[in-house]
Amino acid sequence: MTNLTLIIGDKNYSSWSLRPWLAMQQAGIEFEEVRISLHTPETSQKILQYSPSGKVPVLIHNGLTVWESIAICEYIAELFPDSNLLPEDREKRAIARSISAEMHAGFMKLRQNMPMDCRARYPGKGMNPGVQEDCDRITNIWRECRQKYGSNGDFLFGNFTIADAMYAPVVSRFITYDVQLDAISKAYADAIWSLTAMQKWVAAAIAEPEVITA
Repeated sequence: MTNLTLIIGDKNYSSWSLRPWLAMQQAGIEFEEVRISLHTPETSQKILQYSPSGKVPVLIHNGLTVWESIAICEYIAELFPDSNLLPEDREKRAIARSISAEMHAGFMKLRQNMPMDCRARYPGKGMNPGVQEDCDRITNIWRECRQKYGSNGDFLFGNFTIADAMYAPVVSRFITYDVQLDAISKAYADAIWSLTAMQKWVAAAIAEPEVITA
């Protein structure tokens, strides 16, 4: 099944775009990629050609428009059930959805103070009030999932799921800002970072022109 188009933003900065892109790559799903730079005078007009929300990412499938990263990931998981992007077990599936939704809606201090920047390294920066609490909650989620549900693989629920896609940009942030991790969290972050698809995204992010704003 093809005829899927994913509209994304700059790979260096668009954490939301990374999530469905990585999920689809990991599932081996063929799709066309359309990248729109987020820092030009034409950005809003270009995105509105695809997205009713005026934001990326957006998935187009046979005339259907799906926006918001978490909705796109859920749609792909439903469209391709053999991809195992959601755990088969009901309990695991409920937890995967819960932590994905928490990532989608929360951790604002981390987002505000440690924006995704794949090609940069800012060790020690961004650890402003509230950020450590966000980091602690995230690593607690990682440890609990790895210990309770991840025994049959390297990811939160063993095999790669949309929950891993939702937290992949956090892995990038932790590397950029050199956030110190416990052994379980570091092993998980290393597993995400070493994915071929993740490294493909990072290489493309490094190759993008530098954004210069006034």
